[in-house]
This record gives sequence, C-alpha cells and structure tokens, in this order.
Amino acid sequence: MKSHEWVCVEGGTASVGVSDHAQHEITDVVYVELPKLGRKVAQGEAISVIESVKAAFDIYAPVSGEVVAVNEALTKDPALVNRSPHEEGWLFKLKPSKPGEENGLMDFAKYQEFLQSPAAHGASH
Repeated sequence: MKSHEWVCVEGGTASVGVSDHAQHEITDVVYVELPKLGRKVAQGEAISVIESVKAAFDIYAPVSGEVVAVNEALTKDPALVNRSPHEEGWLFKLKPSKPGEENGLMDFAKYQEFLQSPAAHGASH
C-alpha cells in the first residue's frame, strides 16, 4: 500500500508522521485522533485520524507493532502537523514487532517519484 506516512526507525522505536506533501493536501489541521498507548497494530492498519477544515484522513501504520508513545502536543496544537510535519508534528511511536518490515517501504527518492505518478493524486489518504 502506498500512502503518505513517514517512518523513522531508531533504537528499536519507529516514529510516524505524515509527509510535508500530505500536510499541504490536508491543509488546516484542526484535530488529531491519536491511537491508544499499548495498542497493537498490523502494517497497513488504520491507526489514527487527522481532521482538517475540509475532511478527515485515516493514518495507517507503516509497520506492525505496539504504540509506545503519542504526541500529546497535538491535542493542544494540531496545526503542528502543518507547521512541522517531519519534526514536532510526529503522530505516534511504535515498537516494531516484525523487524525488517520497514525495508519494504519507499525511501524518500521513491516517494518523490510516487508523488509524480497519477496514483498519488487519486489517493484518498
């Protein structure tokens, strides 16, 4: 499944957010529904929701694992997703349960290619 989440795996924890491209598409984020701590998810499972002034968007788990942290700052300031999607606007962190699963994901260069494809513009998430 190709979607617009990013994942950064460091020290056994996978941080997850949405791409800068996605936050531009979503526009003004007004609410973020964060997953519950301890929730176990499979790769590709809808885990969170971002709501903007125009629509709600499902966020999918890029890897399987257990939710070990959520970005509580987003409850008070959901627009962090727009202002800082790759740093302060991260959504949640997972403890991956299937090591190496992230190796099948797009890297930044492949994501840039994907953005040029018709599939990227017809996607609903």
